[in-house]
Amino acid sequence: MSTADIVRMANQIAEFFSAYPEEEALTGASQHIIDFWDPRMRSALEAHLATGGAGLSPLALAAAKRIHRSQTVPA
Repeated sequence: MSTADIVRMANQIAEFFSAYPEEEALTGASQHIIDFWDPRMRSALEAHLATGGAGLSPLALAAAKRIHRSQTVPA
């Protein structure tokens, strides 16, 4: 899957959740990606985030950052 596809899909998810209050939208978007994207897709999103996350909407970018933080925090 291309980076453009990952960005497009993350932005679509963010757009869906954008009608919710800010924290609920952020939680919903990030949880949707965790629940429904396979590990390769999440890895591609993380790699894109590492290069700056160009093209991601503000909500999609925030969700990607939240996912990345949750995966890198030691248990």
